[in-house]
Amino acid sequence: MSWFAQGSSAGESGEAPVAPAVTPGRELQGRIALITGSTGGIGRATAVALARRGCAIAVHYHTARDKADALVLLLTGDRASSGSADQPSQVPVPVPARAFQADLGDYDAVRRLHAEVTSWAKNLSTHGNEGVQERGIDVLFNNGAVTGPRIGGAGSGNIEDLSIEAFESTWRANVGASFLLTQLCIPHMVQQHFGRIIFCSSVAAATGGVVGPHYASSKSALHGLLHWLAPRYARDGLTVNAVAPALIIETEMNKDPSPEWRNLIPVGRFGMPAEVAACVELLATNGYMTNKILVVDGGATSSAF
Repeated sequence: MSWFAQGSSAGESGEAPVAPAVTPGRELQGRIALITGSTGGIGRATAVALARRGCAIAVHYHTARDKADALVLLLTGDRASSGSADQPSQVPVPVPARAFQADLGDYDAVRRLHAEVTSWAKNLSTHGNEGVQERGIDVLFNNGAVTGPRIGGAGSGNIEDLSIEAFESTWRANVGASFLLTQLCIPHMVQQHFGRIIFCSSVAAATGGVVGPHYASSKSALHGLLHWLAPRYARDGLTVNAVAPALIIETEMNKDPSPEWRNLIPVGRFGMPAEVAACVELLATNGYMTNKILVVDGGATSSAF
């Protein structure tokens, strides 16, 4: 079976639009996903998970070019060059993938990222797929983020230790870039009557977290954004959701977590990037689930928020 499978398009009728059901197991076959922050633990794991579903992957990175290139080689099937020759194949069927650089704190760079990925996507549709509607970004995982300075968690930090410049730069990368990419991707998604928009939030959005108010508030802002977007575009075939992880190891944010933090988690261990990726995969493949925030924290919080 070739990588590409034609997606459904909206029909024309006088009836009110209804989001179409998609054949289970083929929801993402031949789709194109942009994952920001692809070189981090959660981003990389999600790239592999969606590639297994048949998605072409636009691998975004900021400075980690070597990691981005290695991930592209893995996704496209060059396991020897990616350093994975002695490991079982993580992507049974190779998919198209390419690395794209952008600083999410620079809106012009974000616009360039969207333009470059869109151009790449259009070129994919010209290789043996004549007559197929123009391709674009079908799945957007707004995963890339910055933490900014760590001034301490709720109840311990001092707000005077945080500059307005640090606050604004955190919001610019975490909220502004996510808003802008979403705004740029939606017209194509509406046109083809299919789209998946997923934000990577954090339990800090509800608890205040351990970094500071700039980070926590930037994540909670994503919730307001998705709660506006989800009902607005539901009948256009778009779903808009978020994952809110906490204490996920093998990530930049939790390279070396304190063993004492394990006591805060009812399941008794830290989470893994693949466990967050599995939730993103659920949200990307389920056309009936929208306007939701999946909390991935080992039971540390009692309910969704």
